[in-house]
Amino acid sequence: MAEKTINLTAQLKKYFGFDTFKGNQEAIIRNLLAGNDTFVLMPTGGGKSLCYQLPALLLQGTGIVISPLIALMKNQVDAMRTFSEEDGIAHFINSSLNKGAIEQVRADILSGKTKLLYVAPESLTKEENIEFLRTVKISFYAVDEAHCISEWGHDFRPEYRRIRPIINEIGKAPVIALTATATPKVQHDIQKNLGMSDAQVFKSSFNRPNLYYEVRSKTSNIDKEIIKYIKNRNDKSGIIYCLSRKKVEELAEILQANGINARPYHAGIDSKDRTKNQDDFLMERIDVIVATIAFGMGIDKPDVRFVIHYDIPKSLEGYYQETGRAGRDGGEGQCITFYTNKDLQKLEKFMQGKPIAEQEIGKQLLVETAAYAESSVCRRKTLLHYFGEEYAEENCGNCDNCLNPKKQVEAQELLSTVIEAILAVNENFKADYIIDIIQGRETSAVQAHLHDDLEVFGSGMGEDDKTWNAVIRQALIAGYLEKEVENYGLLKVTPAGHEFLQHPASFKITEDNDFEESEDDTPMRGGASCAVDPALFSMLKDLRKKVSKKLSVPPYVVFQDPSLEAMATVYPITLEELQNIPGVGKGKATRYGREFCELIKRHCEENEIERPEDLRVRTVANKSKMKVSIIQAIDRKVALDDIALSKGIEFGELLDEIEAIVYSGTKLNIDYFIDEIMDEDHLQDIYDYFKESTTDKIEDALDELGDDFTEEEVRMVRIKFISEMAN
Repeated sequence: MAEKTINLTAQLKKYFGFDTFKGNQEAIIRNLLAGNDTFVLMPTGGGKSLCYQLPALLLQGTGIVISPLIALMKNQVDAMRTFSEEDGIAHFINSSLNKGAIEQVRADILSGKTKLLYVAPESLTKEENIEFLRTVKISFYAVDEAHCISEWGHDFRPEYRRIRPIINEIGKAPVIALTATATPKVQHDIQKNLGMSDAQVFKSSFNRPNLYYEVRSKTSNIDKEIIKYIKNRNDKSGIIYCLSRKKVEELAEILQANGINARPYHAGIDSKDRTKNQDDFLMERIDVIVATIAFGMGIDKPDVRFVIHYDIPKSLEGYYQETGRAGRDGGEGQCITFYTNKDLQKLEKFMQGKPIAEQEIGKQLLVETAAYAESSVCRRKTLLHYFGEEYAEENCGNCDNCLNPKKQVEAQELLSTVIEAILAVNENFKADYIIDIIQGRETSAVQAHLHDDLEVFGSGMGEDDKTWNAVIRQALIAGYLEKEVENYGLLKVTPAGHEFLQHPASFKITEDNDFEESEDDTPMRGGASCAVDPALFSMLKDLRKKVSKKLSVPPYVVFQDPSLEAMATVYPITLEELQNIPGVGKGKATRYGREFCELIKRHCEENEIERPEDLRVRTVANKSKMKVSIIQAIDRKVALDDIALSKGIEFGELLDEIEAIVYSGTKLNIDYFIDEIMDEDHLQDIYDYFKESTTDKIEDALDELGDDFTEEEVRMVRIKFISEMAN
């Protein structure tokens, strides 16, 4: 065919201005030009788009690119138009276009101007679009972000599974499927669903040597850590991923309040504002985008210098793709992730209500993410192993674990114990079950399978779970064990594992990283740190006692301990600065603050203390939109359970919000709701308890009051008490 004689390098130079192809690009393009189905597995930044853009320009007809993201379509269409004098060379059809715009697109396609048409899968399924595309000569179909087809992918979209039947309806043409993240299971799923099992597969290495990977423990000082990190990076571009839209909004506001040029980006933002924020980021009018993990950004910006995960992602595929947005130009890319086991528990909670099979898949993906975060093995090695690629180097020199290696210990006997236990249960169970057996735990599952009678039961009680987890995780990477991720994570022994059992060799492991639990998410979160000034803290406690005595209220009603600790850390000396302390709103600062500020100022002068101005995180006004609407609803006497329902949050989460409001000094009257649901004597008993108590801790109150009182009741009366006594 004619394409064999095409000088592709000359065409590449002519259309895109590049002198050479990257990696597999040329082979992929030749395969597509020859009319063959093609499967492309190439990491973010490897140049996937070019693999269908250049063939579209060289072939007759229009190439159809199926893409899940409106943002990505706009981005790519704009990019294609810069390579051509003709705007009509690339178009997209999606829900953002009006009727007139769609007619213009169709006219350009019929006139032969349009070489690439981007469509969302939902638009492709519309009958009028199918009818129209039947009349068009189609050069090929490109399925971008093809992992969306698989339930085992990190971004499963059911409508993607309808692509093949629709292609059959419109008219056959070669298919090229492209993805940046796919385990062998996901790859198989994609090929099977698209009916392209015979496609030639082009797989590039997943290794991105320029990316630095680090996992940090998530503590209450995370905002301060992030602000300090960004401020040390002088106007460099970065993306921060959060789990919820609410956190995206809050963090973007906090960054702005601290002089960082940041904007939010998530699906709930008006599309006009979202597009503006995206364009401003691309044009470098803003430095940082704060986005939800769920909402893929699809931004082709080559010089993103850092990607921060505020919350751990739901899967390693998601993590790999999101971190892959850093350093696409081959320059520096720092990938910092904040991790606490609590985030995983939250993610598991989100899965409740989904079909059991989906929950099982989700849980298994979370187990892999936790293993990555907690392991002290080279991050690169762990990531590449997950994607079915072996990384031979012992030390990559560009991740936290390799730059701070832990001491290795011999674990030959421990590995033998693990292999024996896996074989004893016929390779039919997951890691946590194997550890239960080794540790001799008589759980209901172990007893039901009669595995407490096995010889290996209790054979490893001298070690803790953390060590056994490390043995299993590192044996997987070493190739002694394998885990069928898609088969719910059952552990199997490989031939190398059987050989090891017959002829044990040295097997050294490093202990997993220790991520201590982050503080409870009480309304008083944050502020305290190891920099507390003990002398000042003691003086502030004395002053609080004096004030509380004068007002006849318990000391915690004035300020809680974490607020005093924060004051003894950042030394606020004005009422405005005092409002930046967690748990201190304007009302509280005005009512009690003056004496505290004077004491702190005097202490600083007498001891010549330099206040840490540069590190003081300026918080935004605590009354976010959510808080304002809660206050308004309570003013209108809306039942609290109805407020929670309307906000789409749990009742306990609503109480968290209300507690934060009253602890910061705003008065709220929830008597109308308490009186409706609580017995008067009951209410009085709890109220009297808080009047007499020196602490406002709920656990202490429940211990003292006994089983007749629920946690929700005690929390609501505490809100009433704080509101009336303190505010």
